[in-house]
Amino acid sequence: MKKLVLYIPFLLFFPQVKAQDENAAVDTVGIDTVVVTGTRIAVSRDYVPLTLSVVNGRQIEESSESALLPVLTQWVPGLFVTQRGVTGFGVAQGSAGQITIRGVGGNPNTQVLVLLNGNPQYMGIFGHPLPDAYIASDVERVEVVRGPASTLYGSNAMGGVINIITKEEKKEGLSAHSRLMYGSYNTGKYMAQAGFRKKGFSIFASVNHDRTDGHRDSSEFRITNGYLDMGYRFSPHFSARFYYSVARFHAMDPGPVDGHAGNEIGITRGMGALVLNNTWNQASGSLRFFYNYGIHNISDGFHSTDKNYGIVWYEAFHLFPGNTLTLGVDYKDYGGNAMNRLAFHGEGIVFADTSLHEVAGYLFVQQKLGTQWMISGGFRLEHNEEYGNIPVPTGGVTWRPAGSTILKASVSKGFRSPTIRELYMWGPANPDLDPEEMMNYEVSYEQHLLTGRLSFNLALYIQDGDNLIRTVLTDDGPRNLNTGSFRNKGLELAARYRPLRNLSFHANLSWIDMDKPVLATPGFQSFLNAHYRRKKASVDLSWQSTHNLYLTTGDDPQRTSYDLLSARIRYDLNPHLSFFVKGENLTDTPYEINEGYPMPGICIFGGLNLGL
Repeated sequence: MKKLVLYIPFLLFFPQVKAQDENAAVDTVGIDTVVVTGTRIAVSRDYVPLTLSVVNGRQIEESSESALLPVLTQWVPGLFVTQRGVTGFGVAQGSAGQITIRGVGGNPNTQVLVLLNGNPQYMGIFGHPLPDAYIASDVERVEVVRGPASTLYGSNAMGGVINIITKEEKKEGLSAHSRLMYGSYNTGKYMAQAGFRKKGFSIFASVNHDRTDGHRDSSEFRITNGYLDMGYRFSPHFSARFYYSVARFHAMDPGPVDGHAGNEIGITRGMGALVLNNTWNQASGSLRFFYNYGIHNISDGFHSTDKNYGIVWYEAFHLFPGNTLTLGVDYKDYGGNAMNRLAFHGEGIVFADTSLHEVAGYLFVQQKLGTQWMISGGFRLEHNEEYGNIPVPTGGVTWRPAGSTILKASVSKGFRSPTIRELYMWGPANPDLDPEEMMNYEVSYEQHLLTGRLSFNLALYIQDGDNLIRTVLTDDGPRNLNTGSFRNKGLELAARYRPLRNLSFHANLSWIDMDKPVLATPGFQSFLNAHYRRKKASVDLSWQSTHNLYLTTGDDPQRTSYDLLSARIRYDLNPHLSFFVKGENLTDTPYEINEGYPMPGICIFGGLNLGL
């Protein structure tokens, strides 16, 4: 008994990860994968009309990354996230973390919606997420819709959706896991998790701390994050879940190489929700209350507090064989206060102190026709107190002529509401703005061969965007107007091949033709990963190729191309302890993703995993 009492505290701080079974992992191309993002309820990925990628826990775990979004750049075709250093994205001028999907997104990230377990996550004033707040070790998996999903999720789901599905304890009894990692530029990443489950009750908690001196002067970054998840199943039909995450980080802007260091920032972001689920034979659904908040301080005097809260309700009914009808209602309220405390000799000036609300109702219908066909359609009516109503339709068809072949076609609309910044803040503000809109047309072909050991998915799309908000110089000075438009065309390919039980290859590529350059969007990108396991050892090799990435736009856009080689070796000493070493940019390639912010050369990191 004394040994057990001493052992439990040790494991809470120094736990384990057992060797993963690669055959159990769900890949970005996987047959019969169950997903929730494309329909709100759990269904086979094969019958979701939209193009959807799943990044699973093994892929996230073996990246050894603390920030989540760089992992998605590798594993999701058509998605790109900018970076400026070893770790940390920052905010405001000189920041990174811009997200684009198929050339839609840019800076700020108001055209790609980030969800946390299906609930929207973005700053109330500026309308975009903060990538530093999303920690990889808290994540079970990520589902990415490549293309509009506004019928189900509303504003900002214009270019696509990134649904971060966080961990909850699923194993009976006590479990624990920790990781310690240290490497180049005095970079340390430390994580500890613990969970417990008994009968219908579960609890899971984690804490993370990252820090780095950075590869340039004045590029220090540090972050501390905490996450708590609790769940309880009252009966076979009803369950509840509560989760809360808070992150506090400090970052410095080193500035462009030919300029001066920028500002320091201090950020606190909190995200939480209470979820009530019901499950019956003929119906299932959820009622959710979510709340997000932020406190932001910049050394130039800027200070803001914001909030984004609301209610999400949906219920899916199975009216007759092969039919699913989903009804839903969303309510969101977002806003906050922004000011400069140093303006007017310390008296300060308020830029905005307001909030807006949106309410929407939607329906989504899926109907199987025989054993091979599935047709889907949906409609959303969104009401914004500022611009009024916007209708959002979608439709698709899936044909499965054989168990190993899947063909899909869809038409979907996406939109983005103007942010409080665009409506009310600073000189270009315009309270008469309308929402941005986009239509997306796509077809995809998925094939599984060699008894599932070889799989690939090919998607072709055309996107037409209109009513884009741009700052235009008028007779009265600069003003935000609905004047932009674009047409993007492209293709995406994702493939998986497992020639041997202990050897697997993953590859993806994307090509896009943009009639107008989009910042932080590569014309071509590809990723190749080889994973090999032999008894207690495993090796990962990755090659990432990025070409014609737009560093600037305008009359003389600047583009860049680069290739990166990375490797990771892991050895499991026993079921409770493993060691790893990884190297990034092993070819020491000089490159930039943000203009004027050179990325680091060769970086080496080592660490260990411990667990119960």
